[in-house]
Amino acid sequence: MKIFFLKIKEYGFLSMISVLVLLSSIIIFSSCSGAGRSSKILEIPTVINTNPNSDNFLIVLEFFKGKEHNHPLMAVWSEDLDGKYIETLYIAESIAKGIYIHGDKKTGKWMPGPMRRPATLPYWAHKRGVKEEDGLYIPSYSTPMPDAITSATPKSNFVLNAKTTKIYPKQFHILFEINQSWDWNEYWTNNKFPDDKEYKTSSQPSLVYRASINTDSPDHPVQLKAIGHGHYSGANGELFEDLSTLTTALKIAEKILVRVKS
Repeated sequence: MKIFFLKIKEYGFLSMISVLVLLSSIIIFSSCSGAGRSSKILEIPTVINTNPNSDNFLIVLEFFKGKEHNHPLMAVWSEDLDGKYIETLYIAESIAKGIYIHGDKKTGKWMPGPMRRPATLPYWAHKRGVKEEDGLYIPSYSTPMPDAITSATPKSNFVLNAKTTKIYPKQFHILFEINQSWDWNEYWTNNKFPDDKEYKTSSQPSLVYRASINTDSPDHPVQLKAIGHGHYSGANGELFEDLSTLTTALKIAEKILVRVKS
């Protein structure tokens, strides 16, 4: 250390500044290199395969979670360009089966049990168009959807490999609806509709995304764009295009891509 300072004194003040700048550069470079190494640690996405036994073409959807992601429920389906429903490609298991992990508290503890939540994914439910005996459009415990199109809700990033089973036009839409409980904001407050119990299971209403697909352009990824939200309590299947009241709901997903696999 003594020799170091003698050298600085020998070569003058400007040399001392140059040495300090060099040392600072080394520290900054080291820090950036460390950050680069850590940022390369990528999360392995969950892979979901639906309709695996179908001989029809494959649709691949990639979901990248946003910073507000916290166990949302989702549905993926297809429509023609006129908005006519074709088929469901994926639906969260709790919606598909009418059973929620925390749906029964008879024993004093939260246990799996039947539950209906029409506010969760109302746009998909009404598009599907199956009205149950109780007047709701979501599946019930007694009328579950097939295992082939459902799975446990992915906890983070995921890839959906969905085989189609219907006859499709060359051009069609893929739609994606997502909803997350307890994401209140200044507009969608927990006392906005105090007498509506279904609203309180949803908080900010479901968010709907859409992308246009052309089967003549396989392996071409298209990003889904938010086009509106569902009814706050699931009372109807209307799409509300004004997204100005949604905040954290817009950050549940960072990006959603979809493509037809060649």
